[in-house]
Amino acid sequence: MDCLTISTFRSLEQQALAQRNYSEIYRHELAHKQTAGSLAGPIVIEKNAQGIPVSGHVDIKMPALNPENPEETIKHADKVVKSALAPSDPSGQDFKVASKARAVKNQAQSLLNNKRLDYYA
Repeated sequence: MDCLTISTFRSLEQQALAQRNYSEIYRHELAHKQTAGSLAGPIVIEKNAQGIPVSGHVDIKMPALNPENPEETIKHADKVVKSALAPSDPSGQDFKVASKARAVKNQAQSLLNNKRLDYYA
């Protein structure tokens, strides 16, 4: 009887951990998804061998430099940065995504500045 009680307790403890982890991961990923809007893919939550949620991600479409429309690239990059940093607890990967989007934005801003200089030259 004691073994069954311990087994039941461990099972309930594992279920509680799974639910708590799922809720925390889902909340984090939902912040990305809601902020990214149409640029975001589905929320994916990975589990370990015991079925406990351990991590998650949402793919966000990274901007590509568009020489014909640097303003659009800048808007897209701003949205990616905002969505990458949307959770209250951004991860290292979140900061990397934001940094990459900022680099694309800087390239687009430089291109836009050069176009403006050429226009007024």
